[in-house]
Amino acid sequence: MNAASRRSPWPGLGFALLLALGATFPQPAPAAAQGSEAPAMREIAYGAHPAQRFDAYLPRQTKGAPTIFYVHGGGWRRGDKAMRGLIEAKQQRWTAAGAIVISTNYRMLPDTDPLEQARDVARAVAKAQDTVATLGGDPEGFVLMGHSAGAHLVGLLAASPQMARESGVKPWRASVLLDGGAIDTEATMQGRHLPLFDRAFGDDPAYWRAASPVARIAAKTAPVLAVCASGRRDSCPANRAFLDKAARYGTRTRLLAKPLSHMQINRDLGEDNAYTREVEAFLRGVGVALRD
Repeated sequence: MNAASRRSPWPGLGFALLLALGATFPQPAPAAAQGSEAPAMREIAYGAHPAQRFDAYLPRQTKGAPTIFYVHGGGWRRGDKAMRGLIEAKQQRWTAAGAIVISTNYRMLPDTDPLEQARDVARAVAKAQDTVATLGGDPEGFVLMGHSAGAHLVGLLAASPQMARESGVKPWRASVLLDGGAIDTEATMQGRHLPLFDRAFGDDPAYWRAASPVARIAAKTAPVLAVCASGRRDSCPANRAFLDKAARYGTRTRLLAKPLSHMQINRDLGEDNAYTREVEAFLRGVGVALRD
């Protein structure tokens, strides 16, 4: 690892403070502070580790319901499925639109590396598809959605169908990447980047390639929408590289560049705004049955 790799923040000072310091990350909201919620099934286990749990928020009618399966960010080392301000608007809006909304946890650094974290997400999706089926929902009507590190993990599953199949994941409807970190992992690690990326991906170029959605994609996958913060130096180019390569294999793709911060890309989604409606229009266009 050379000194240059630590000199200049990859996505800018604000993102550096959020990810590197951690103290500014929202904390899990206690049940009484969650606000107006759909009925929920909490702490559903998909593995033996305490972090291998997800929460499912339910619409009034679950029969035939699609599912939006959300993976939080946090630099591959922190975060929670119930982070205050990040899941409330999503579960309120999309359960009202007839969807099941699931928010998952996964094991973290330093104990669990990003590739194994992606396998955790796959295990959670497989368990969620079974859970949805028992509720009468559509186990194939899944949208995999992740923010930041969570978008990287969703991108790895989109790029690695064998990883998904090995965990029992059935085909899903679409993937939504919200301002993903290290989507082109090799380019991130070869350029100027924050120390948090060294902690996640180490110094082995073979691992960078194995953990890179851009490097791994080699076949058609479910449609992909990538949202990027247009003011960040690397976000839109890396996401465009992923979409361009996916499109060469016949994947339906769309890049949505927004003049929002890294955190706003996540926080604003689910609020009643034009951005949310653009994402919903993409999902309806690929067959996700969201009510108006």
